[in-house]
Amino acid sequence: MSKVLLQEYFELCPEGRCPVDTLTESERKSVMTDGAVYLVGVCQRAGVKNGNGRIYRKETLEREVKNYQKAIQERRSLGELDHPDDSVINLKNASHLVTKMWWQGDNVMGKIEVLGTPSGKILKDLVMAGVKLGISSRGLGSVKQEKGNTIVEDDFQLICFDMVSEPSTPGAYLAKDTNASVGPELNVYLKESKNEKIDSLIDSILRD
Repeated sequence: MSKVLLQEYFELCPEGRCPVDTLTESERKSVMTDGAVYLVGVCQRAGVKNGNGRIYRKETLEREVKNYQKAIQERRSLGELDHPDDSVINLKNASHLVTKMWWQGDNVMGKIEVLGTPSGKILKDLVMAGVKLGISSRGLGSVKQEKGNTIVEDDFQLICFDMVSEPSTPGAYLAKDTNASVGPELNVYLKESKNEKIDSLIDSILRD
């Protein structure tokens, strides 16, 4: 069976709550002094039917997350703003870098650094404007029908994670991790999406 491009969408943090200990000291300093933005949340989920009706086995995702760690360590774990319809990461459209990935139960969690590239600046402005965003995994693989479910087969290959405007989870939120201060409170806050169209916002950014 031939492989097809598989794209899945998730909210970054369920109900907008993320772990407090997600930023390193240097990242906290970068947030405070340089206005850096980090995003934290669910990037993939194992063993449950997602918004596209597909199920990923945990052993398949465990292998791919393990393989993806090398790209993270070498700072090659780039993603794009919006998802293209192919399997190639276009460097000129790169907007962010995955800096950490780990398991939390059946959830694949990730920490994302927003870059200072043209697409990264658009992503940052969208975040600051309170636009609701989701994250989309992009990979190649085949699927099969099993007991009425669509199962992603073991040949799945993870490519990257893109930031998207149309998460499949209804009411998805984006969590901006600004945990630069030291204290007992979770310094992560959310803004609900305003009603402006994303295209209009992007156009205004590009005109500036």
